Amino acid sequence: MMIDRRLIQEVDWVLLGLVLLHSLIGVFFIYSSSHFLAGDYYVRQLVWIGASLIALVLVLVIDYKFFVSLSLYFYGLTVALLAATLVFARFIAGTKSWITLGLMQFQPSEMAKIVMILVFARLFAEYKSAYLTTQHTLFALLLSGAPLILIILQPDLGTAMTFLAIIGGAFILAGLRRKAIFFFLLAALVLGIGAWSVGLKDYQKKRLTTLVNPFHDPRGSGYQVIQSKIAIGAGGLSGKGFMKGSQSQLRFLPARHTDFIFSVIGEEAGFLGVLAVIVLYFFMLARMFLSVAKARDRAGVYIIFTASLLIAFQFLVNILMIIGLFPVVGITLPFISYGGSSLLTSYIACGLVLNVKMRRFANV
Repeated sequence: MMIDRRLIQEVDWVLLGLVLLHSLIGVFFIYSSSHFLAGDYYVRQLVWIGASLIALVLVLVIDYKFFVSLSLYFYGLTVALLAATLVFARFIAGTKSWITLGLMQFQPSEMAKIVMILVFARLFAEYKSAYLTTQHTLFALLLSGAPLILIILQPDLGTAMTFLAIIGGAFILAGLRRKAIFFFLLAALVLGIGAWSVGLKDYQKKRLTTLVNPFHDPRGSGYQVIQSKIAIGAGGLSGKGFMKGSQSQLRFLPARHTDFIFSVIGEEAGFLGVLAVIVLYFFMLARMFLSVAKARDRAGVYIIFTASLLIAFQFLVNILMIIGLFPVVGITLPFISYGGSSLLTSYIACGLVLNVKMRRFANV
């Protein structure tokens, strides 16, 4: 169903405004942290914001039920792209996650998050039981397991973790029994021990041990966390000022315009700037989660909840990562960090939330 004027009146302009505000804050600090680098990253980010906004509008134009009905086709295409990435992609920063399209690079694992949101919405939309049966649980695990394994093989542990958040959120919402939750936690523990023994590479193990004592390897695995903490602490109450942060401007802080951009905010805008950004995130996420009550059907409930959980999980992990309470796994700060694929995914996720909410009065 195409959009009409009555639906336009139902758009949550406040939520859309908060998304754009976060994006502009991102451009502001991307410029500050990368203006001395070749490539004009802030200009690229502005282009990606424009493209992502167009994608969001396209998502709004079509009823979300249409996307849900095509979710299995999207799923097949995504699995094929993830498999092709393993075969044809080049190693970039130790992973084979990117497909080159002309002058741009595309990360299929990012779009896999959106596809799984739609797949779970279709899978559980008509499910009436209070608890998931073993059959439904195993089938859902099989569907989600294929792309998850392909992402782990890249290896892209950061994206895999956000993938797990979507899966866990959908399962809990569908009524996963406590026994099943205990079993999955036990299985995760066993798999974690096994991965530590045979699966994780040395640099991945060092990232985990860095949590306990980053100063054990201050010039290696602990370097990012140490410099991040220095940057945040140096900001004080009101910060050092725009483009005046020593850790970012003197290039001590790695990944300052991507994963660690929140550290730049802390150094240049101080505690007050960090608090302002966190409060803005709180209002945005609260508005997204509260939209669950506006969904007209179960598919809409699953879309809003899992899409909101995706943004919230990435926000929480990124913050914990830059203050040394979580391993450095390459999870960006939604809407603020530099990165085209992650920004596009966040906008589409928000677009799905807006889509469901604006069609709450449509006929089921």
